[in-house]
Amino acid sequence: MKTSIVGYPRIGSLRELKFASEKYFKDEISAEELQKTAKDLRKSHWQIQKDNNIDFIASNDFSFYDNLLDTAMLLNVVPKRYSNLKLSKLDTYFAMARGYQGKNGDVKALAMKKWFNTNYHYMVAEIDDDTTIKLADTKPFELFKEALELNIKTKPIIIGAFTFLKLARFTGKKNMLNFIDDIIDAYSKILDEFNILNAEWIQFDEPYLVMDLSQEDINIFNELYSKILAKKGNAKILLQTYFGDVRNCYKDICSLDFDGIGLDFVEGKKSLELVQNNGFPKNKCLFAGIVNGKNIWKNNYAKSILTITELQKYSNNIFLNTSCSLLHVPYTLKNELKLADSYKKHFAYAEEKLLELYELKSILSSKNPLETQEYINNAKIFAEDRMCNNIEVQKKCANLSNSDFIRLPKFEVREKIQKDVFKLPILPTTTIGSFPQTTEVRKYRADYKKNIITEDEYNSFMENKIAECIKLQEDIGIDVLVHGEFERNDMVEYFGECLDGYIFTEKAWVQSYGTRCVKPPIVWGDISRAKPMTVKWSKYAQSLTDRFVKGMLTGPVTILNWSFPREDISLKSSAYQIALAIREEVLDLEKNGIKIIQIDEAALREKLPLRKSDWHSDYLDWAIPAFRLVHSGVKPETQIHTHMCYSEFSDIIKEIDDMDADVITFEASRSDLTILDVLKQNSFQTQSGPGVYDIHSPRIPSKEEIVKVIKKMLEKIPAEKLWINPDCGLKTRGVKETIPSLEHLVQATIEVRKNIK
Repeated sequence: MKTSIVGYPRIGSLRELKFASEKYFKDEISAEELQKTAKDLRKSHWQIQKDNNIDFIASNDFSFYDNLLDTAMLLNVVPKRYSNLKLSKLDTYFAMARGYQGKNGDVKALAMKKWFNTNYHYMVAEIDDDTTIKLADTKPFELFKEALELNIKTKPIIIGAFTFLKLARFTGKKNMLNFIDDIIDAYSKILDEFNILNAEWIQFDEPYLVMDLSQEDINIFNELYSKILAKKGNAKILLQTYFGDVRNCYKDICSLDFDGIGLDFVEGKKSLELVQNNGFPKNKCLFAGIVNGKNIWKNNYAKSILTITELQKYSNNIFLNTSCSLLHVPYTLKNELKLADSYKKHFAYAEEKLLELYELKSILSSKNPLETQEYINNAKIFAEDRMCNNIEVQKKCANLSNSDFIRLPKFEVREKIQKDVFKLPILPTTTIGSFPQTTEVRKYRADYKKNIITEDEYNSFMENKIAECIKLQEDIGIDVLVHGEFERNDMVEYFGECLDGYIFTEKAWVQSYGTRCVKPPIVWGDISRAKPMTVKWSKYAQSLTDRFVKGMLTGPVTILNWSFPREDISLKSSAYQIALAIREEVLDLEKNGIKIIQIDEAALREKLPLRKSDWHSDYLDWAIPAFRLVHSGVKPETQIHTHMCYSEFSDIIKEIDDMDADVITFEASRSDLTILDVLKQNSFQTQSGPGVYDIHSPRIPSKEEIVKVIKKMLEKIPAEKLWINPDCGLKTRGVKETIPSLEHLVQATIEVRKNIK
């Protein structure tokens, strides 16, 4: 029995790649210096895997920004607007990721979407009719050789041809069928190169196989791999799936000439059943994903051993594997110097999961597995009472009735009331919430936490920043203001710190996209509101202006989805507990004179099951009510806003409308506002603000550009239902691009208003 991982984190245990990349973007270091940081990180990651006795060590899981973007570069899928910039290969890559505005031109970044059901974002490859897919880069081979120079033979990882084509965006008349032959040839050449390098195993990642597949999809997959595998040579090919099960194509996968098949036994509801009902080919290796790559709780060895023991009835070639890439968990518990051992013993980050694989291997190789010290130690942890229950909270959830989830009066009545109350201009302008968090802001927050400055000094600084932010928005001419969120380190962690039942980490950073990292808090026990969270700052901000200032909250589903959740109770139970806590805050804001309250559900789509048959029973039937529970108790003249981040909303747009918010803002600019058609087709009742420009790019949109965007929106959304705003919060942007961007937004809105009757 051997051990393997699907992939390893790459941002650096202390975010070294993030900081080096950001310095490179600012011309503070050279490309050579950035490459050196990357090489040092790869060496460290390979050595850690080797030291933990991983048999199949991953390579080419490293990326400067995103593996899908790397694959696009590898396959020559580079739109002409980027290649025409005549930049270096690295800078062309970053232009595709971040956009470019400089002496060589002005281009937006590629679209960005959520990676299946995770908080990671991938760059959408863009294929036009003139694209020629071919092998055009050497990165996977260079990294394989780089590891060999360290005497480490790796398993190179490539995004599979099927998943790449299914996730790509076709901008012309051609579709994926027109590129089948070219991509087969490209992947065949990839295999040729690895055969020359004597690679033993090559991993093709095909997570799209866990989605609902049509017969046409399955036929395309079969055509791709029947021809690619014909050219595999001496190398062994691992088909790696994750985030679910492959119920639509299990037999097809087994019939193809793969040498190994990676199945997810954590999120794959039917993975074990598929093996039990259909068997497993004797001539293939089963890479069994039993160590959870998406959560930080320690593996329950008793459950994993039961799964492997059952699988051994069907296969003699079982390798222990992670359920997916460890990209989705933090690096190592060694960095958690402040977290008590009483907590840490229950957790396993990426490095600790390597040890879990080795210990499981040792236990399963023993004559008496249940008598091994590793098994006994693990069993003691799971037998321990974590003392995490709150009876009062459990009673509140149990006593909820249908009326707690319904807001009255109905939307159309509230809409008329609110128009009379607010008297906002047509096309009201606002922002999503946060303003740039400068080095000074972060330092004051850190100094306060370290007791370097007093509470009075901290409060005085925050009040000054809020006052500056309010004045800036008034000067620019924004209609509905925000306080800037300078007191918040993160839109989830900040609220978690005000809730009982959460615990927090020090260095548990996880990559969200590119250089953006998040530090998800951990749901340890039952959740309740420990204290008011935002009332003081919102009330102060509103006292500074006659304009309306939004109270800013994060919704229960997003707080849960962007946390590491408990595994001992249902997600529904946790969501309702959080909803009750946020509901208290909403009503408190209303009592303190806040008339507009935004409850962000940025991650609503994130945990939506990948198979439509599971959408309602496993998710939507509690996620939508959880949001309604938060705001159902407010007055009709209180306006409830929400915000949603990069996702595809078309298939759940009716459920989003059923959230019964008064206004919703979307991140839509990177997807060319395709959501507009969906809103129109579904007669979307909620007032909407599709973002007019992309805040994840440093480029500054012109007034004329935003005018065109607003006019495009007005073709699909009635003027009386349209809000004008950036597509997300401005926290990660610099002041120098934020101010002119917002000025252009207001100027463009004023110009368009002149032509609206």
